[in-house]
Amino acid sequence: MIRAVIFDMYETLITMFECPIYFGTQMAEDAGIKNEDFQKIWSPAETDRSIGKITLEELLEKILKTYGCFSEEKKNMIINKRKAFKMETFNHLHPEIIPMLEGLKKNDIKIGLISNCFSEEAEIIKNSILYKYFDGVCLSYDEGIKKPDLKIYEKCMEKLNVNADECLYVGDGGSNELFAAKEIGMKPVQAVWYLKEGTNQPTKRMKEFINAEKPLDILNLTILGGHL
Repeated sequence: MIRAVIFDMYETLITMFECPIYFGTQMAEDAGIKNEDFQKIWSPAETDRSIGKITLEELLEKILKTYGCFSEEKKNMIINKRKAFKMETFNHLHPEIIPMLEGLKKNDIKIGLISNCFSEEAEIIKNSILYKYFDGVCLSYDEGIKKPDLKIYEKCMEKLNVNADECLYVGDGGSNELFAAKEIGMKPVQAVWYLKEGTNQPTKRMKEFINAEKPLDILNLTILGGHL
């Protein structure tokens, strides 16, 4: 019996590819730094950014100072554009996301969130229109661990007070999250409703897992008697 559904955030509940992107390449351009030089510091820091060891502000200041182009004005401009991009993603939800979450709540299914995220994303997630739906949240930036470490799955289950075999885990499949969910004993489902060709999304369709074509399919897999 499914008592909880645990979601990934990016490319599952929201997508970053329905609005103009603002990733490292765009930040480098605004900084006036060659992208390859910017990425020499930006890319290796991804894990530290994900587990709370460095904030966006701290890393960006380090990069700007390394290349001799730091100013508070430039730093704040890039930070504001980055945060605006991350906030904008919540304005492009699949139309079934909120009905799906509300359907789970109405049927007493607990809702969890496990997201690998950076400092600016953790802040925005907590202030988003989706945050009120979660009964248990594990953000890598806050927890100090990230997927696919099984400890973050265990922490979320503790917050929800459920066992692994009572959980459906729904994600696009990035960070080996679905394999980890399966390993710990959850029932993994790949969310494919945001996946599309021609983007640098982290995954494609994975035949190893059931594919949910639309958010309301998750209700069918939990409260309406669908089969896994």
